[in-house]
Amino acid sequence: MEDKDKQDNREEHFEEDDLELVDEPASAEEAEASGRNAEAEDLNNKYLRLYADFENYRKRVNKDKEDLIRYGNESLLYELLPAIDNLELAMKHATGDVNSGLVQGVEVTLKELQRTLEKFGLTRIEAEGRQFDPAVHHAMSRVERADIPEQMVAQEFRAGYRYRDKVLRPSLVAVSIQPQKKEEQDPDSVEIKIKNTIEEEK
Repeated sequence: MEDKDKQDNREEHFEEDDLELVDEPASAEEAEASGRNAEAEDLNNKYLRLYADFENYRKRVNKDKEDLIRYGNESLLYELLPAIDNLELAMKHATGDVNSGLVQGVEVTLKELQRTLEKFGLTRIEAEGRQFDPAVHHAMSRVERADIPEQMVAQEFRAGYRYRDKVLRPSLVAVSIQPQKKEEQDPDSVEIKIKNTIEEEK
């Protein structure tokens, strides 16, 4: 009888141990698989972020490279503008024989310089007689003009230039305004003012 009880206890004990041994490996494998999945997902997210950063960097470098090629001569062209201004000023103030060798030489030099700079993307901004545009014109003064509409460029003081699609230097201009109408004084009102003044003096 005692032997039988011992055997039953052993069988029960064996069954419990056996259940524990079967359950533990299953939960450990699941935990390990779950950990591997989380790690793989984290690595994948890091890779995607790194790839996006690299793509943005590549695009930025390409844009900087294109801008450098496109606008590389900007500072040089800007420094040449005063030379063009001086040659144009010399042509305006040329005295004496316009057909003289010196005047013709300056004119040819100016035209050749302008033609060469146009090849590199430098163009003159049209100003006089055009609608005033604050993006390309810099107003220096206002001029009363009855012969042209208001907000037109009446006079150009200094030429402006574009370098490709960018304003390199705005034009310095005078903008037209309509003349102020002088109020016609009524003779009766003048007489009343004079009478009032005389009465005040008395």
